[in-house]
Amino acid sequence: MATRKSEEESVSMIDTFREFKDTKNIDRTTLVSVLEESFRNVLAKLYGSDENFDVIVNPDKGDFEIYRNRIVVADGEVADENKEIALKEAIAIQPDYEVGEEVSEPINFAKFGRRAILNLRQTLASKILELEHDSLYSKYKDRVGQIISGEVYQIWKREVLVIDDENNELILPKTEQIPADQYRKGETIRAVILRVDNENNNPKIILSRTSPVFLERLLEAEVPEINDGLISIKKIARMPGERAKVAVESYDERIDPVGACVGVKGSRVHGIVRELCNENIDVINYTSNIKLFIQRSLSPAHISSINLDEENSKAEVYLQPEEVSLAIGRGGLNIKLASMLTEYTIDVFREIADADADEDIYLDEFDDEIDQWVIDAIKAIGLDTAKQVLNAPREMLIEKADLEEETVDHLLNVLKAEFEQ
Repeated sequence: MATRKSEEESVSMIDTFREFKDTKNIDRTTLVSVLEESFRNVLAKLYGSDENFDVIVNPDKGDFEIYRNRIVVADGEVADENKEIALKEAIAIQPDYEVGEEVSEPINFAKFGRRAILNLRQTLASKILELEHDSLYSKYKDRVGQIISGEVYQIWKREVLVIDDENNELILPKTEQIPADQYRKGETIRAVILRVDNENNNPKIILSRTSPVFLERLLEAEVPEINDGLISIKKIARMPGERAKVAVESYDERIDPVGACVGVKGSRVHGIVRELCNENIDVINYTSNIKLFIQRSLSPAHISSINLDEENSKAEVYLQPEEVSLAIGRGGLNIKLASMLTEYTIDVFREIADADADEDIYLDEFDDEIDQWVIDAIKAIGLDTAKQVLNAPREMLIEKADLEEETVDHLLNVLKAEFEQ
């Protein structure tokens, strides 16, 4: 009965070891070293020292052998039972042993009991988990900014768990998902590796589908001229799932960078648009001339003039009344993206004739019909006169002055009524 129990523990020990032989992300040499170190730690606790032990690990078969080496001494002269063996005991192992020779005998690890086996198992699991984390962190920290494909494994309210081809867990947070994204378990998705967090040696690989880098990598894959270095992507601004603006520059005057990126009838961006849930992509020529860059970024609107405040990175853009809505775009998307792309705060104004400008009235004169705090809010964004307010887009007044729509509508009605009299 005792023999059967010992055999069962031995088999259990082998099975425990085999669990680690196919460990992912860890090279063979490192794995052998960790396994041997773990065995030696347990041996040192049991015998006081592991110096006279040989540990042979076979990661291919998932087994191991342990031998204890002891010097043969005369009977009754054993001072250290771990390092010395009496002649009588040595002869029992092999009859031709003599004093001074070394005896090497196999150790059955299972006979040390369940506690020692459990201790080894925990030590192994802890060390290998630590190595896996180190290996995973090292592998992915060098891949930040690259596109990766993975399988949707679990869908939660705040994030999606994605598995790569080596079964590593990747996280796609809700904030990094395109609003129109719909995921199903088992489907393959693409995203860019945004960052790798490593808190308490527990790496978390964070993915993103909303990062400008994701669009940049998709363009690099679709446009050979970018990959070859003939065209450079200078800046990208995105409102994920809605619209994006990309500024490109060509290093070969024979190549039209916009045409090359868009392709014949948009062939090169069609696939990207589908990948990004029908996100419209505007490609424009980059220039270091900031006025021209702002003008191009506000396309398709035609600009009459621009006043720049380079120190504060602000631009006042004047347009014909019919061009204002084009410059702002649906929901203010066009002007927001233009500001993101140029890194300038852009304010748009309707262009007015000089004759009309002479008839302007300061806002303070309307304090009997408009609350003073509303006047102060409007003046705080640089508009001091009635004509300036009337020539500013309604959406800009709401957003910049942080006023309610009803308040802005009342303000505009009062000012319009003054000039209609």
